[in-house]
Amino acid sequence: MTGSDAHEDDTRLGRFLTIADVAEILNISATQAYGLVRSGELPAIKVGAAGHWRVERTVLESYIEAKYEETRRHGLWTQSEFADIPELSIGPR
Repeated sequence: MTGSDAHEDDTRLGRFLTIADVAEILNISATQAYGLVRSGELPAIKVGAAGHWRVERTVLESYIEAKYEETRRHGLWTQSEFADIPELSIGPR
C-alpha cells in the first residue's frame, strides 16, 4: 500500500470507524474488537437508535501507540537487571 492508498482509506473510512473497520485495521476478528470496546479497553461511543458502536480514528491510533509503548516497556523490563528477581518477574523463568 502506498502513501496515497493509505490516505484514500483514511478519507473513505472517515472520522468514526465501525467495529468491522477496527477489526480489519487491527487484523483481529470483529468479536475480539467488540470485546475491546465492551471491556472499556478501547473507548467507543454508541450512535443511532440501534446503538451501533463507533470508534474515533484518533482514539484507535492512540490505542495502537499505547500498545506499542506497553510492549516496549515490557521488553525493557524483562531485559533489566531486576528481571531475575522472582518477586518482580511477571512470568515463570
